[in-house]
Amino acid sequence: SSYKSYHWRNDTYGYSCNNQVVNGKKSKREKQGLQSEGYCDLESICDWKLEMLMWRIIKQTWTSGKEDIEQVFEIIKEMLPMKNFTHTFTESEQPSSEFAAKADVIFACFEGEDIQKKMSTLTKVKRENSELILLADKEQTAVLTEFLDRVRDIWTMPFSEEEVRFRFLRWQEACKREKDAWQTSHYLEATINSVPNLIWFKDKDGIHEKVNDSFCKTVHKTKRQVEGRGHAYIWDVEHDDPACIESEREVMRRMETCIAEEIVQTKEGTMLLTTYKSPLYDLDGSVMGTVGVGIDITRERAYEEEIIQQNRTLETIFTTMDCGVMCHSLDGSRVLSINRAALSILGYDTVEEMISAGFNMIAPSVLDEDRIKLRECIETLETVGDNVSVSYRVKHKDGSVLYVMGNVKLVEENGQLYYQRFLLDCTDQKLLEQQERL
Repeated sequence: SSYKSYHWRNDTYGYSCNNQVVNGKKSKREKQGLQSEGYCDLESICDWKLEMLMWRIIKQTWTSGKEDIEQVFEIIKEMLPMKNFTHTFTESEQPSSEFAAKADVIFACFEGEDIQKKMSTLTKVKRENSELILLADKEQTAVLTEFLDRVRDIWTMPFSEEEVRFRFLRWQEACKREKDAWQTSHYLEATINSVPNLIWFKDKDGIHEKVNDSFCKTVHKTKRQVEGRGHAYIWDVEHDDPACIESEREVMRRMETCIAEEIVQTKEGTMLLTTYKSPLYDLDGSVMGTVGVGIDITRERAYEEEIIQQNRTLETIFTTMDCGVMCHSLDGSRVLSINRAALSILGYDTVEEMISAGFNMIAPSVLDEDRIKLRECIETLETVGDNVSVSYRVKHKDGSVLYVMGNVKLVEENGQLYYQRFLLDCTDQKLLEQQERL
């Protein structure tokens, strides 16, 4: 049977089974001996009872759209911010350019008509990097399809308090990950761009993925020009450098930092770099490329060559001036070589005589008060190529005293370290200086 609106009982309206009204109740038809199949005894319901029941149900289960949104916002406001973050909330009935321009995230819910117009206004006034989260039902989402590329997320309404908390927490975590990534990127940029060394990141094919300011300054190109390009284009040469390619392959093969000196050909000429290259790893642990640091030592190497040449010149001068030359071990126990001039200056006829007299780095003929100074000067030499000049006095067996200008150098030959010493007799010059002072 079906209910139907029916006017009954003193102008009171209600709902009764239409079949009952026309043909009577089932129980009445049975008493009268009439056919009763398909009939019922359902009670009539007056309209005021239905109305009261309806409003009770609505009150318990429904709220207005505005109340739903207010409840969502209250839940969000109660949630604690992540570490190092703070929350400041502002609300507006309509899209506000003032609020939108300051917001990091906007939770938007549109009611009524013109929601497309409101959405268009909001996307125009918000900051470019601020996020937009849309609170909408499925019908509204379908209407706002053209704006979805500017929306970070859609929260489909309605949802429970637990779902609101869950969704907001996930947004907080995602926001923190992004800010942490930005901070890490900022640390990296500030570090690599504050040093004079060249820094580059390459994929396994040798394509530059990232470089620092010093690199760009050296190659006279912008980062946009460099990133995504290979060696030849960047350094303005015809072909990629085979030595550079091989060194990077070696780094990826050995999976460890490798240090080397590399010559780079530039438009200005040759550049000498000390390079530190290390492997870069992908998420699965495989090698995906290399990071390199290049220290320009072109000028320093030129200085070294100049110093070496000056030392050679000085050695030549010592040699051509009838200078004494001798070489001995670091501990001074073994004389490796000595010329006649050196023996004569030190007051000995043969090397055996000098060793028998007690030579141990310092010849016994050196005056006692000068021995300590001479030994200390020699012991200051630590790096191959270091040299020091020192003056001292030697007393011969006949009592004569010679003034000696000496130079000592730390030398390496065939893997062996030793001292090379030059001795120059400056007695005549010293005596002349003393007479002039008198």
